[in-house]
Amino acid sequence: MWRLWYYFDVRRTLVALHVGLAVLAFTIHFILLSTDRYNWLEDASAAPAAAAALESSEAPAAT
Repeated sequence: MWRLWYYFDVRRTLVALHVGLAVLAFTIHFILLSTDRYNWLEDASAAPAAAAALESSEAPAAT
């Protein structure tokens, strides 16, 4: 295994590894953000709760 590093520059290999992993991480996160279920920036489950709260605050108080 140690002979492998005679063929590859260690610094260049580690930089390429980190860049590749960063591209993979960004790709996975952007794929998740494009779905309705896993989009944590525009959470769809918070919208009905906000609408219900708005409707209850607009209702006139019965006295």
